[in-house]
Amino acid sequence: MKDIRIALLDMNNNHVNQGFRNIKEISETFQQNSEENVTIRTFDVRFKDEMPEIGDFDIFISSGGPGTPHREGFAWEDRFAHFLDSIFEHNKYSEDKKYLFLICHSFQLASIHWKLGDICKRKSYSFGVMPIHKTEKGKHEFLFKNLPEPFYAVDSRAYQFIRPDFDRLQELGMQILAIEKFRAHINLERAVMAIRFSDEIFGTQFHPEANPEGMLENLKDKKNKEAMIENFGMEKYLETMDRIDDEDKIILTRNQILPRFLQFAKKNILKEAESLA
Repeated sequence: MKDIRIALLDMNNNHVNQGFRNIKEISETFQQNSEENVTIRTFDVRFKDEMPEIGDFDIFISSGGPGTPHREGFAWEDRFAHFLDSIFEHNKYSEDKKYLFLICHSFQLASIHWKLGDICKRKSYSFGVMPIHKTEKGKHEFLFKNLPEPFYAVDSRAYQFIRPDFDRLQELGMQILAIEKFRAHINLERAVMAIRFSDEIFGTQFHPEANPEGMLENLKDKKNKEAMIENFGMEKYLETMDRIDDEDKIILTRNQILPRFLQFAKKNILKEAESLA
């Protein structure tokens, strides 16, 4: 029986982060519930310049993180760009597919690297439990299958992906699957919130790993609380605190997207191993 090897890429640059802890928890739950031998290894990409070799792993989950997604001249930036291209090109020509999930900061890095649109700083920091809207293609995305329209997820970002280059997306075979809520009173473009980069590579601007405990922990941070009140008002903040553990909001999103991605990857990895045996 084939082992399933998971690499977790920590993009938090030595900042304490609830999100990465949640990614580890979801991966460890998958490990415990699998009949196969599942190994998990963590790589501190930005702070320790650690990067997995793609030949050593089957599944990669790359986290969110602080700071600008635009290049600042660090060695890890070239290595991460090479990592993205290596997986994308490997999957074009190899039967032994590699599966990659990109979250928030990693999603922005990939979108900049592949020149998919304008990734720019927001006027104010966005934080809270937000409605996410599926595009027409997103309504057929299996990772969103059991989620309502709109579904809810934790948003935590200073940057945004707007003005997508649809010709470039089409050239690379990539599809936008979710966008942020339309707000009629604000004359700003809606940000891209999820992209299927390929059959094996998926990314979200939001945090599918978030749970109520982590969200409450983050709201203890004055910056996050103020950002949410500034963007949506005190009433919305209080409503969020009241609804934070609703079963049909971030709990549902957490239980669906990443676990379904891991199950999908495992199923295909085992099928391929069987065909080669």
